[in-house]
Amino acid sequence: MTSSAESSMAVETSDPASASGLTRALQVIYTVAEENSTGIGVSAISRRLGLPKAVAHRILKTLSNDGFLRFDEETKRYTLGVGALSVGLSAISSLGLQAAVHPFLRNLVQATGETATLSIRQGWTRIYLDQVESPREVRMTVAVGRPYSLHAGSSSKAILAAMSDRDISEFLRLQPFEALTPHTLVTPDALLAEVGRIRRLGYAESTGERQSAAGSVAAAVLRPDGTVFGSVSICGPITRFDETTRASYGPLVAKVAGHISTVVLHRTSTFR
Repeated sequence: MTSSAESSMAVETSDPASASGLTRALQVIYTVAEENSTGIGVSAISRRLGLPKAVAHRILKTLSNDGFLRFDEETKRYTLGVGALSVGLSAISSLGLQAAVHPFLRNLVQATGETATLSIRQGWTRIYLDQVESPREVRMTVAVGRPYSLHAGSSSKAILAAMSDRDISEFLRLQPFEALTPHTLVTPDALLAEVGRIRRLGYAESTGERQSAAGSVAAAVLRPDGTVFGSVSICGPITRFDETTRASYGPLVAKVAGHISTVVLHRTSTFR
C-alpha cells in the first residue's frame, strides 16, 4: 500500500505538467546545453542534478522524442536538437543580434560585391543566422537555419580553428567526415594542418569544398571570454575567388569579425 506522501511524490516526479516536472526538465535542458559540444549521458545528468537515474532517463527520452534533444546511439550522449535550435534562433532574433550585425554584413557587400553571411556555432555544427546578398546577377545565397558540419567550407573551418585544442580533438574523433566535393578535407591530418594555417592567417578560405562552384573566406567571431561564437564570411562563384582575391578579402573579413566581436558581443552582455 502506498502512502499519500509517496503518491504525491510519484505524481510530482512523473507529471510533466507539474511545476516540479517542468523545473527538472529545464534543469536537464540547461545541463545538456552546457555540455553541448561533447554531449552528456544519463548517468552524468543524474549525478549533476541529483535525480534518480530513471527520472533523468525519462525526461531525456521525452525531450528526444519531441526533437528538443538529440541522442547519439554511438556515444550514448545527448546534445541539443532541432527543436532547441528553433527556439534558440527565435530568441537570438528577438534579442536583436541580427539587427546589430546586419550593418556589418551590408558593409562587406558594399566593399566586395559578394554575399556576406553570419554563422553561429551549434555543437559540432554551425548554422547561417543571417545574410546580405550580393547585388550581382550571378551570386551565392545560403540556407539560413540549416546545420552544416564544421569540416567543410570557410565559415565552418573558421569556427573549427577558433575552438580549443581539446574540442578540436574531440571533433576529429567523430571521423569519418562526408566528402561533399572532391576538394573536401576529410582526414584528421588534413584538417589539423588547415587549422594551423587558419590560425596563422587569421581567416579561413574555401574553394569548392562544400559546393563545387563556390568560393569563400571567413573569420571567427568570439565571445568576451575568447570562446568562439560563430563566423562571418563573404562568398560567391568560385571564378571570382582566385588566390589574389582571397588574399585581399581575408584581412577585410577578419577585421569585420573582430569589430563584431568587440562592438556587439563584448559590449552587449545579452549575447554572452
